[in-house]
Amino acid sequence: MNPFGIFLIVATVTVPVCQLFALPNVSDQVALFSQYLGLAALILMAWGQILSTRLPGIESLFGGLDRVYVLHKWTGITAMAAVLLHDTIDAEMRGLGRETILNEIAETLGEFSLYGLLILVVISVATFIPYQLWKWTHKAIGALFAAGTFHFFFIMKPFAMGDPAGLYTGAFCTAGLLAYFWMLLPDRMRPSKAYSIASLERSGGALAITMAPVGKALRASPGQFGVLQFPDSGNSEPHPFSFSKIGDDATLRVTVKALGDFTSRMGSTLTVGQNVRIQGPFGRFRYSGKRPEIWIAGGIGITPFLAWAHALDDHTESVDLFYCAKSREDASHLAELESLVKSKPNLNLHLMLSSENRRLSADIVSELSACDLAQAMVSYCGPTSLREAMYTGLRQYGVGPRQFHFEEFEFRTGVGLKRLAAWVLTHGKQSRKTISENAKG
Repeated sequence: MNPFGIFLIVATVTVPVCQLFALPNVSDQVALFSQYLGLAALILMAWGQILSTRLPGIESLFGGLDRVYVLHKWTGITAMAAVLLHDTIDAEMRGLGRETILNEIAETLGEFSLYGLLILVVISVATFIPYQLWKWTHKAIGALFAAGTFHFFFIMKPFAMGDPAGLYTGAFCTAGLLAYFWMLLPDRMRPSKAYSIASLERSGGALAITMAPVGKALRASPGQFGVLQFPDSGNSEPHPFSFSKIGDDATLRVTVKALGDFTSRMGSTLTVGQNVRIQGPFGRFRYSGKRPEIWIAGGIGITPFLAWAHALDDHTESVDLFYCAKSREDASHLAELESLVKSKPNLNLHLMLSSENRRLSADIVSELSACDLAQAMVSYCGPTSLREAMYTGLRQYGVGPRQFHFEEFEFRTGVGLKRLAAWVLTHGKQSRKTISENAKG
């Protein structure tokens, strides 16, 4: 994640502190602090709406789109905490005048927004909630943000909307509302490129979809992904897919594994000639070629490395590609990869098949790779469990956090409660075992 983006959000949330505490003749500092929490919550919610737009420049400011979505989640959670504190700490101040009907409506909408946001944020971070309900909650959160904006504009407060605090926070609310309305537009009205399906091919239990441009082509780099819609398939829900090949003829290929309801139906609903809309390209998962590389692919995570392998030239450093799959039959594009290895002397393929009891570990990477791991760049794409195991194991060989590169394709994530519970259980068992051994000794 780009540190500048985090700094930018923190800075914009801090500005109202100076604006509010510079107000004259305000004796109730506790209520003033509650007022600040309300402003901070609105600014954070506005950022949450802006981050969800996928507009050009967002990735440059905040990092890859996967990191943007993580930041989007945490701005929402932090905003919710600020709203709860704002409601708990009395924000009412004396001497602000008599309330009008408009003020009372704003008060009511503020309460409605508070409890509605609390429910919807909990639903949003609960990963067991069905996808369609989760998607609906995201749209509804924007509506509650609009209610919170009305609350801010018309509630009684110790400053006028024309004062710096009013203008500043009002500008963020306006930007957040514009972002929300943008996201309400049908996907077909957002910038995208038109493609058609040129071929469909089965490869290792996955479906390879090659698409030809209809008009101007997308300018994608190896390792990037697009958000694809298949309007002729009966399900035009947009989904992100990495490009497994970027052809010299401007064709794009994605390779899709049946991992859910949508991807499971693609094999029966897609046909050659159907239209495709592609938004993007997105992602900052790119091959540098400036130092020896270790590529680790788990299952369908081979897709970005296929695009990298095609773009590999003879002048770059050596690459060791570790491809983990259940069997040769389950390994997508294996023949293509083996052909690339023959034509590219700096590309080494290490096939790790669980059917042959070959399972990847940091020790195996160290043993088979042709470079010093402490000097190498490691790129990973695959299941989270394997990523965490490889990250932990490779640190013992001198691979630091900046050398371990990956994208988080699980855009819908929780707040880490499951991981925390697992950690507590594991360390609890270890502690009990140690106590038991000490007692026996």
